Amino acid sequence: MNSSGGTRSPATKEMGWLCGDKLHFWEPNQTFHTDRPDLSECFQLSVLAWLPCVFLWVASPAYICYLKKSSRGYIMMSLLNRFKTAFGLLLWIVCWADLFYTFHELQQGQSPPPIYFITPLVLGITMGGVPDKLRFTSFYFYFGLILLELVLCCLNEKPPLFSNVVTDPNPCPEATAGFLSTVTFWWFTSLAIKGYKMPLEAKDLWSLNQRDSSKKIVPKLLKEWEKEQTKVKSSEQNLTTKATYAKQQPSATNHVSGGAAGGETSPEEVEVLLSNQKAAPHQPSFLRVLIKAFGPYFLIGSCFKLLQDSIMFVNPQLLRMLISFTSQKDVPIWWGYTLAFLMFFAAILQTLILHRHFQYCFVTGMNVRTALIGAIYRKSLVITNAAKHSSTVGEIVNLMSVDAQRFMDLTTFLNMLWSAPLQIMLALYFLWQNLGPSVLAGVAVMVMLIPFNAVIAMKTRAYQVEQMQHKDARIKLMNEILNGIKVLKLYAWENSFKEKVLAIRQKELNVLRKTAYLGALSTMAWTSAPFLVALTTFAVFVSVDEKNVLDAEKAFVSLSLFNILRFPLNMLPQVISSLVQASVSLKRIQNFLSHDELDPNSVDRKTSSEFAVSVVNGKFTWAKEDEPVLDNINVMVPQGSLVAVVGHVGCGKSSLISALLGDMEKVEGEVCVRGSVAYVPQQAWIQNATLRDNILFGKSFNESKYRRVLDACALTPDLEVLPGGDMTEIGEKGINLSGGQRQRVSLARALYSDSEVYLLDDPLSAVDAHVSKHIFDNLIGPEGVLKGKTRILVTHGISFLPQVDNIVVMVEGRVSEMGSYQELLNQNGAFAEFLRNYALEDIVEEDEATEQLIEDELFPDDVLSNHHTDMVDNEPTVNEAKKSFMRQISILSGDSENFRCRSVRRQSQKKHQEAQEKKKPQEVQKLIQAETTETGRVKTKVFLEYAKAVGLVLSVIICLLYGCQSAAAIGSNIWLSQWTSDSLTNDTQNNVHKRVGVYAALGIAQGILVMASSFTLAMGNIGAAKKLHANLLNNKLHTPQSFFDTTPIGRIINRFSKDIYVIDEALPSTVLMFLGTFFVSLSTMIVIVSSTPIFAVVIAPLAFIYVLVQRFYVATSRQLKRLESVSRSPIYSHFSETITGASVIRAYDRHAAFVLMSDIKVDENQKSYYPGIVSNRWLGVRIEFIGNCIVLFAALFAVMGKDTLSPGLVGLSVSYALQVTMSLNWMVRMTSDLENNIVAVERVKEYSETKTEAPWEVEDKKPPAEWPTQGNVEFNEYSVRYREGLDLVLRNITLSVKGGEKIGIVGRTGAGKSSMTLCLFRLLEAAGGEITIDGVKISEIGLHDLRSKLTIIPQEPVLFSGTLRMNLDPFEKYSDDDVWKALEHSHLRKFIGNQPAKLELECTEGGENLSVGQRQLVCLARALLRKTRILVLDEATAAIDLETDDLIQSTIRTQFEDCTVFTIAHRLNTIMDYTRVLVLDKGQIAEFDTPTNLISKRGIFYGMAKDAGLVQ
Repeated sequence: MNSSGGTRSPATKEMGWLCGDKLHFWEPNQTFHTDRPDLSECFQLSVLAWLPCVFLWVASPAYICYLKKSSRGYIMMSLLNRFKTAFGLLLWIVCWADLFYTFHELQQGQSPPPIYFITPLVLGITMGGVPDKLRFTSFYFYFGLILLELVLCCLNEKPPLFSNVVTDPNPCPEATAGFLSTVTFWWFTSLAIKGYKMPLEAKDLWSLNQRDSSKKIVPKLLKEWEKEQTKVKSSEQNLTTKATYAKQQPSATNHVSGGAAGGETSPEEVEVLLSNQKAAPHQPSFLRVLIKAFGPYFLIGSCFKLLQDSIMFVNPQLLRMLISFTSQKDVPIWWGYTLAFLMFFAAILQTLILHRHFQYCFVTGMNVRTALIGAIYRKSLVITNAAKHSSTVGEIVNLMSVDAQRFMDLTTFLNMLWSAPLQIMLALYFLWQNLGPSVLAGVAVMVMLIPFNAVIAMKTRAYQVEQMQHKDARIKLMNEILNGIKVLKLYAWENSFKEKVLAIRQKELNVLRKTAYLGALSTMAWTSAPFLVALTTFAVFVSVDEKNVLDAEKAFVSLSLFNILRFPLNMLPQVISSLVQASVSLKRIQNFLSHDELDPNSVDRKTSSEFAVSVVNGKFTWAKEDEPVLDNINVMVPQGSLVAVVGHVGCGKSSLISALLGDMEKVEGEVCVRGSVAYVPQQAWIQNATLRDNILFGKSFNESKYRRVLDACALTPDLEVLPGGDMTEIGEKGINLSGGQRQRVSLARALYSDSEVYLLDDPLSAVDAHVSKHIFDNLIGPEGVLKGKTRILVTHGISFLPQVDNIVVMVEGRVSEMGSYQELLNQNGAFAEFLRNYALEDIVEEDEATEQLIEDELFPDDVLSNHHTDMVDNEPTVNEAKKSFMRQISILSGDSENFRCRSVRRQSQKKHQEAQEKKKPQEVQKLIQAETTETGRVKTKVFLEYAKAVGLVLSVIICLLYGCQSAAAIGSNIWLSQWTSDSLTNDTQNNVHKRVGVYAALGIAQGILVMASSFTLAMGNIGAAKKLHANLLNNKLHTPQSFFDTTPIGRIINRFSKDIYVIDEALPSTVLMFLGTFFVSLSTMIVIVSSTPIFAVVIAPLAFIYVLVQRFYVATSRQLKRLESVSRSPIYSHFSETITGASVIRAYDRHAAFVLMSDIKVDENQKSYYPGIVSNRWLGVRIEFIGNCIVLFAALFAVMGKDTLSPGLVGLSVSYALQVTMSLNWMVRMTSDLENNIVAVERVKEYSETKTEAPWEVEDKKPPAEWPTQGNVEFNEYSVRYREGLDLVLRNITLSVKGGEKIGIVGRTGAGKSSMTLCLFRLLEAAGGEITIDGVKISEIGLHDLRSKLTIIPQEPVLFSGTLRMNLDPFEKYSDDDVWKALEHSHLRKFIGNQPAKLELECTEGGENLSVGQRQLVCLARALLRKTRILVLDEATAAIDLETDDLIQSTIRTQFEDCTVFTIAHRLNTIMDYTRVLVLDKGQIAEFDTPTNLISKRGIFYGMAKDAGLVQ
């Protein structure tokens, strides 16, 4: 090498003084134009050595500052640490040795250049060549040590001494992961392997990082929100003071305007008299709050994104250099290898940075969701009733599920808002450099495609909204059908409702079809866009100027840049649309969080007044804008007295209780309640927890007190027959308890709470007469456990009134009279009238002793034993119109606090069991079986099932179309590479037109094929969706009642909403993406292999790694997704439970505890969500690594085959390789999604194939049209059980009833009364014996033929949303006159006649806009319309006050005079004039005779009559 100073660069001269004359700073010949590149020694010693040191010195002040701030305790001297320190010391010694050697040389008389002094000195201080032996060895020694140190630094350190001890049993390894592990997400591998070996379970998951827990995050958001609210309030007050106002309203309204949970009372509301001032009140901005709370963390992610965007453009430049390298002849080969490796490293760096960015974004998203759910939950506990009505439970649950989810999805892509434009600008800049102005043609095409895509997106959005409406309507209807399934079966109305569902479904599918057409168009646009752009650009480029030659370098670099462009251009509209969605969600959440809150001070809790409860001039309303429901209320209740509140249905009794709790808006007046409150609502609110937890309600357990409470509430006998005693799990809404048991549990909760004031809203209505007597005597009455406490009792039972201290009589929202029993009788007012009609002339107070004596004689068996209890695992109350919580569906919560004047709902249960042999507690059977989550791989069978639903021929055609489309794409690109090779032979101009023409033809063919394939696919998918839903619906309507008793409705609804949604929308797009990515990856491999065949060798190992990673990932992520969805529903069920029980929770002052429960559930859910995010990052890093390897090998082989390959082919194979990473990554995702989504098909199939009931119609056994003519009913040795494997509920019943007889059926709770009626309708199939009606064996005819000929007035009045007319006559069999006549007989004519809509009156869901009594009358009207020979009355009268009761009884006596009537009675006076009374006991006939005979026999019936005060 020539080392003379002749060719010195200026830099070398500058550095001359440092390196001396012999060493040159920069030698291009030595570095570039050689086969063995090297850097000059001077350069190595100066720049390379000094750079790290300079970096360290510059960074040190910041680092020292950081160390000072974060004192984490003392450093542990671990082995690793000792090694690091030792190596550091050695390195330091080596540096100093170098320096001293240089000094030594000085003394020897040589003069080494100054660089030899400076570098060791710099290195020596910071750390802690010549062909002479020492420098040579010291350099290698030094280099080796540096490498070792690097490796050691990447390993992980133990936490310092005295740092916070991690007590976590299963901490997340992320916190302790080293640098390399963090960057590559290596720490996740252990979980991936575990998940692959066996399905993950909740216990395998790591605990949530502290920083992501609700405890940390929710308060952060709420703090900011409160700041924001106070800011807005203060600015509003400033505005208000400036305005001129006329009068101030009294500030007694019972709510805090949008107040924070702290509850500052609203400023005086001011009527502003500025001329119609329209300025909307300025709402606090929730967006600002979110940014303040989560912005900083999110910004770190954004910085990573910026880095990644810039690195993205390195590879196209390297590709250009690579192509030009292959077209040059005499260049050193190492250049090519260097370029290949540079491409590889740039790609790896990009991967790592991108995933770091995603990690930050996803964690932010997750935190936002946690915070939103927490905020919404806390708010829902304190909103006013009016606010509650403006958003139903379903809507609020939607805020939690859908809207919070939208934010989560948005945060992931939010950075695209600035990153996409940046990428587009950079790409255009490089393209311009490459092709000059002809790029503009391509850009023009892109810009034209944007409005095209935007229009499609807008249309699709509109269709989606429309489809959501259909879906909501369908789910709402399904929800009602499932809630009222029993009534539908009893009335044989299934077909009418099935038609309704299918009609909605058809509309839904039509919208889906339109969406699919649009989808096919947009897929085409998305696939053809890059091609169209390339085509126009290249065509313009070669046509503009003769001299423009399209060579490989220009063509393929431009293609790879166009590919980069494709992503941001597509993402931008998506991000914008999801921004729009999120902004809607933001508004909804903001509105909800700004709702008015109940004013905690509306009820005065001070203890000074002499009355325990007092209301002075009270005027209350449910919502500010409504009429007051209670007016001019003055009630004083002295300490320790018992006050009864009586009145007709809907006169405001329950509202009065709500007013005392502070749940109503107080318009004027004062309310004082002294001391703590216990509240028993009209409809018991039972949590999904153990019976004991329901009673303790957060109080500590005290055995003796607990026993006393159970005894007083008559619950002890029930516990003996519950399978787990008081540890029995109670289903949603108390589903496996009878109505009476629920009410008693609710009473027990109140009693256990040991409060000072007891508000009891008709707790006795749901229990039998003798139980209510027991409870009154032992609990509420003057001798009960509660004597000395203040009790306010709303009641319908007259028999208790003489024993209370005071009676308040309510009439139409006012107190009409108040006084003791005697006083009111003497006043001869409304109350006396009321009593005169109903009470028996003399209520005899007997001597306690004789009463006790008789009772013992009559009931050797303890009166309460086993009679009124029912066994959980024996029969989950069939009779319950079960209302299980509907997830993600709008439902009006049906609870007493929710609607105006609700009356008592009666839910009592008639069933019976045999005294069980002592059940061992350990075999507690759960009533509601846990939902099974499938584990392991999805079976191929399921894919086949789906393919069958699509149609096998169609499936094959679809795959063929995809194949053709890929072939066309490859064809066009190969043609392009041939075209670029023309430039080498210089015959470009001759066939430009041919080249452009063929290229265009191939590309357009591809576009058309894409459209055809995605279109056929969509059609197939919609066909499948239609088929699957129809089968599911059909099966569910034919499913026997027992299935609905053991399956929570939420689970069935889930099949209809979530799973059908997946089959409708998620699955098709997944299949589309999967096929797309699969064929792209395949064609890439084909292209690379065909251009450099040696690449085939690498495919096998790469494919092996790919499949391995894919299997690990899919197994783990599927299970994580399942765990996540299983842990998600408890959040919503608990939430909906909370909303329905909000007034109970508030009354007992338990909301802090409930908030904590909700937080724990959210954290539990995020615990499985977080590894889910990380699994995607883990996968991404690994798959992209494989993709990067493909790039590396494609480039390497291209370099190796440089002499035989044309630049066009090199460009082709490498540019294909560059875009394969994306497809590979998506393909794994899609495989995984496909497996997750196909599970929906499996779940829907599972529920479409459950066992069905008997056929609805049996053709050859059809009974005659006018059957039954007489109405004779015979039971012959009849036995029945609820479900296989349970005890018999009725045993060997034999009796015969003549046409026209009126039979009363009585018995203790659970004696099998309801079961009798269910057998007539074959809701329960016989276990032995038979029933014949007019000589026809009912077991032989079709169910509809049987059920349509019987009429029942069921226990729970169930109404469906729709018109009143539809509720009476869904098949439109009757004329309007008939309907009016029925209404007249059922005493509703006046009420309906006064409604503007008349018969078209809309009933809301569950008939919530009618009082319970009116609903019962509607059921009576139904019966009158059908007017069949046999009528069954199931406790229909229990929910009605005595007057309505009389109306119904008289109607039945007159209208059904010649019919056979079976009445299950609670009030014995209703059946005293019946032909015969049937007394059931333990499923057998105990007595069966006329009422008078039974009383003279002094048997069970006599005892009951005596309890009810009907005999003396």
